[in-house]
Amino acid sequence: MLTAEQIQQNWDQFLSYIDEYISEPRKTYLKNFYEKYAERIMLMPASHKKEYHNAFPGGYVEHVNRVIQAALKFDQVWTEFGVAKNYTTEELVFSAMNHDLGKMGDEKNESYIPQTDQWRKDKLGEDYKFNDKLEFMSVPDRGLYLLTKHDIPYTKNEFLAIKLHDGLYDDANKSYLMSWMPETKPRTSLIHIIHQADLMAARIEFEREWFPKFKDNLSIQKKDNTLTKSIKKTPVKTKALNNIKSEGLKNVMDDFFKD
Repeated sequence: MLTAEQIQQNWDQFLSYIDEYISEPRKTYLKNFYEKYAERIMLMPASHKKEYHNAFPGGYVEHVNRVIQAALKFDQVWTEFGVAKNYTTEELVFSAMNHDLGKMGDEKNESYIPQTDQWRKDKLGEDYKFNDKLEFMSVPDRGLYLLTKHDIPYTKNEFLAIKLHDGLYDDANKSYLMSWMPETKPRTSLIHIIHQADLMAARIEFEREWFPKFKDNLSIQKKDNTLTKSIKKTPVKTKALNNIKSEGLKNVMDDFFKD
């Protein structure tokens, strides 16, 4: 969970990326949009379920800031490996900043609202649920729609990076990403950088939240210059599993802890 001060700091940092990397007139359009919906976006979760990532108030902006930071790092890595840059830094930051914008919902309705089913909260870890007042749209499509509707222009590189940021986790992206013909492969590495940044940020958030719950059950011992893993006995294992609300994840971890 984040404090009110941390939520505000994350929001200030988010807006600072617009000031630093986005040029006019798009900078003004983008800041006007985010300031209009500031109260909602500041408090949005990044997902609806605890077992995913950042499913708490303020989790969305924290996640997006991390994706921007990771994208800037990956940009350096690709350059260091000798890849010619086929996108601009502004396109990189804009894509990272807006890759999950569709999670906002629309102008009137939020995507994620508090879960009212206590069983689903307790057993499935769903602190939020999807708002059925919204008609279905994929997150990338809704994000691009919102940008267009509010007269915020984007380049072809940015369109593709936002649309395809889930990579092959989304079957709809296969026609873009699984071509074996050079002429039909993506012509910008920005697509892959944004996907890698998003994937890494989400994984970091998962490990940060969930690994501490398991650390008391695993000890790493050094033996003969190799690392071996030993599992503590049933009482500690049972305590850890009891802390997991999701029955699905509990089953996975139960299998993991078996001798």
